Amino acid sequence: MKVTSVVGARPQFVKLGPMCRAFASRGGAFVTHRIVHTGQHYDAAMSDAFFRDLELPTPDVNLGIGSGGHGVQTGQMLARLEEAFLGERPDLVLVYGDTNSTLAASLAAAKLHIAVAHVEAGLRSFRKDMPEEVNRVLADHVSTLLFCPTDRAVANLAREGLMAGTSIEGATTDVPAVVRVGDVMKDAVDQNLARAARRPDPVPGLGIAGRDYAVATVHRAENTDDPARLRQIVEALGRVARDVPVVLPLHPRTRGALAAAKLGSLPEGIRGVEPLSYLDMLRLVSGARLVLTDSGGLQKEAYLLGVACVTLRDETEWVELVEAGWNRLAGADPGRILDAARTSLESAPQASSGNLYGIGHAAEHIVASCVAWGTRERA
Repeated sequence: MKVTSVVGARPQFVKLGPMCRAFASRGGAFVTHRIVHTGQHYDAAMSDAFFRDLELPTPDVNLGIGSGGHGVQTGQMLARLEEAFLGERPDLVLVYGDTNSTLAASLAAAKLHIAVAHVEAGLRSFRKDMPEEVNRVLADHVSTLLFCPTDRAVANLAREGLMAGTSIEGATTDVPAVVRVGDVMKDAVDQNLARAARRPDPVPGLGIAGRDYAVATVHRAENTDDPARLRQIVEALGRVARDVPVVLPLHPRTRGALAAAKLGSLPEGIRGVEPLSYLDMLRLVSGARLVLTDSGGLQKEAYLLGVACVTLRDETEWVELVEAGWNRLAGADPGRILDAARTSLESAPQASSGNLYGIGHAAEHIVASCVAWGTRERA
């Protein structure tokens, strides 16, 4: 069976690592696993470093699409992915998360009657004005195999008519299989944390020590493309920095948005640094007292590393983290952000809230399911 994983952005590279290992150990001679990189993240710090540090195989195809508006970027991906799929003709296309690469690969495969498997299916913010929400909903509804990280994700799909209960062997695009597998990000943290701990200080010379600092990231369009909202968030981070130093790795989108909003000089106490590799980010977050972010992946990583999180959005797909007390929603309001940060610093959540995202074997479960589906196809 020929399986093609399509990736293009940092969170997808992270998830690809456990999947490659699982295909190597569980796929056997039955599965040929290929990687197509769309080039959505093409900057060396956002792409090359991840493949190198995570010891990922070199992509079999790199489309080199690069940045652009949603229509241009997605359209170019559709055309180029169609060519790639026609040339290779995979039996199954694996897509990850909710990026434009996810949407383009799902649509290109579905139009060619190639089965799609969606890793991280069923997540919902219930905000259609978010590009990520549109991407994930459309990907789910053209998939044959829907791999959900949580029970909530399974329930979300059920409300949309995609019901659990269909066997893997009986799955089709019209009647997909919904499988609760756990979260591949849990696998990635478990597999990489020890390696990350052996790395040198990722931000030397910044005067941080022990657990006396916070880590912040801001990259979502809803925050970076609205200068007023971005100013509020920077103001809030400046207030938090009076209580605890804030390390702010700057996504290229964020650096450009700060300049456009005339925020080139960050408030005192905020240490702006270049984007960090996944392993360096793991090391940095694992030693922090607090995370402030609009990243979906970092919300989960904070929980998996035992660090409280303040989410710089008005909603989250990871509602179970809010319910368990690990995550506080604060939007872009400086007062709410500061209150949430201080509450989190003063009363950190309990060390354990159960295995919300599985026990670290999601990738193995996914590969076993793909093999079972492929075996049925050849029966």
